[in-house]
Amino acid sequence: MAQTKKKRRRKHRGTQAGTIETPGRTGRPVSASRRPATKQQTARERRQARFDKEPTWRGSVNRAAFAAAILAIFISVVQKNVAAGLVLGVLAMLVYVPMSYYTDRALWRRRQRQKQQRSR
Repeated sequence: MAQTKKKRRRKHRGTQAGTIETPGRTGRPVSASRRPATKQQTARERRQARFDKEPTWRGSVNRAAFAAAILAIFISVVQKNVAAGLVLGVLAMLVYVPMSYYTDRALWRRRQRQKQQRSR
């Protein structure tokens, strides 16, 4: 009698609870030319690329807004005074934005100088 259903290619291995464990690649190994770079190497490259970018005011505003929001929420909860929390949050924004930008800029310039000295 002819087979009507398509036969499955791999065996479904399940546990007693009914979950199916999907196996990893069990076939032939991937050739070196098609193998992806190691995670550690790509993470190092991503970190290096992030450090090579010049700092922006927008990044500083985002960082300062996050920190000021945390501060405002903390003050509002601890002192049970929402107005004081909001005022301190706004003041923190005014201080954090330039402080964050110029700190990032100083660190970026230092890294650029170090990179140039290494390349010489």
